[in-house]
Amino acid sequence: MSDSKEVEFVLKVMANKQNNKLLFLEAGSDFTDVLFSFLTLPLGTIVRVLNQHYGDGKAPPIIGSLTSLYNGVADLDSDNFLSEGCKAMLLSPRSSSEYERRQLKIDINGTFQPAKYFCCEDVNCVHYRRVNISMHYDAPVCRCGKSLKRELVIRDSSGNIDGGGGGGGGGGGGGGGIFTVKRASFLMSGDMRVVPNVGGSIIQTMGNLGITDAEGAEARNSTCRLSYIMSLLKDLLLTRMDSAAVKTEAGILFGEEEKEATRKSKKMVLNVMLQKSSNKLLFAQSEEDFIDFLFGLLVIPLGGVAFLLGGNTSLTKLDNLYRSVADINGDKYLSNADTKNRLMKPEIPYGYMSKTPIFPLTEQTAPRLYYFSRRSEWNSSTDREPGIEWLSRFGRNPAIEFRSGYGRYVRQGPAMYMVSDDLTVTPFTMTSTLSMLNKLKIPLSDVKEVKMQVGLQEALSILKASLTSTCALTKGLNINPIVKKQPKKERL
Repeated sequence: MSDSKEVEFVLKVMANKQNNKLLFLEAGSDFTDVLFSFLTLPLGTIVRVLNQHYGDGKAPPIIGSLTSLYNGVADLDSDNFLSEGCKAMLLSPRSSSEYERRQLKIDINGTFQPAKYFCCEDVNCVHYRRVNISMHYDAPVCRCGKSLKRELVIRDSSGNIDGGGGGGGGGGGGGGGIFTVKRASFLMSGDMRVVPNVGGSIIQTMGNLGITDAEGAEARNSTCRLSYIMSLLKDLLLTRMDSAAVKTEAGILFGEEEKEATRKSKKMVLNVMLQKSSNKLLFAQSEEDFIDFLFGLLVIPLGGVAFLLGGNTSLTKLDNLYRSVADINGDKYLSNADTKNRLMKPEIPYGYMSKTPIFPLTEQTAPRLYYFSRRSEWNSSTDREPGIEWLSRFGRNPAIEFRSGYGRYVRQGPAMYMVSDDLTVTPFTMTSTLSMLNKLKIPLSDVKEVKMQVGLQEALSILKASLTSTCALTKGLNINPIVKKQPKKERL
């Protein structure tokens, strides 16, 4: 991939010459691949790249409660995490489409960094490395009692250095494109509806793009660079649907197996502190399970969010882009038979999934990896070459046991956390709590504690609210503050 800052796309633009409003643009597969790749980006990555791009000398955009959730993770002391690596996973989450993203003409995620794996620091350790591998430098100790600090150069079965993304068959399947067929042309409207640029009814095509009036339209050629791509991503997360059109419930597109799994999903308990006089949420108190759930929101890809919410995220442009992928003829315009599914329901990268997930998302299959060893631990009857140790046996599901406390982010123990309405997480202490109440001038007599259970529906509501509101807990838990009416002023 070239330096993203120098890459240009040539676009044909149709805009209203009076107000300069974009009606639609015509672009090739390279540009559309970048657009569709937004759906593969984890929420934490989106917050990070927007912070980096817009934070130089000016305030970065605020994405609902996700920005404060992300910043809270960054500010939280590393001692609260299972390992330093767990914190790094949340601040720079990987995509299950890393392989495809590395081939994009512009990858807004920045310079690609291969996944790292660590084994016992003792080169003479007698324990099999395949059951003592960590993706984190400071993970728990090896079975021999020493630290997992020594980095391994891991390669996949084709000899490539592992990227941790696995690749799902794009970048050459079908018509040679990454997500779309090479040489295909597409139209994108100003509200991010995307349709193939093919011959046919002009009225129907304009209707599919949501364009009802083309008066004053003017064609022009234009070039765009990274800054325009970043503005599209920002608008994707900031353009909200009209309040009258927003559905209150989170639409769900689950299949029967997923519905059955969600019925068995766990329930988490929150102690919610409310102001008696106003019913306003002050903060919530929780144990590690709810914090792991909140932090896990940062690793969900944008397409996974739209899937969980049934294409009803309350973000107009995101919903339009997601439906565009759903409506497109994948056999003709997408690079691979599985591309549509990977965009609309992207997997969670291997090693990021909770052992007891509350959302019906799937985890990426672990790659078949090997590293070079100084000694042979296997006999000649196996398929292994001398000097090579496989981290997975015979191509079946790997037997890697990530010794990093797989499935958790927060250190387990007798600890409680305080969660603010905008999902900022801090360690719970009595002194800080009382200081906060004093700052708000709220006496203890005006505070009540309510226990609430958080299951799948509440989790979906919190996820949806986190996209658009800085009061994600209030909206997600359906807490209705009492609005005090101001007394009418008497006319003189």
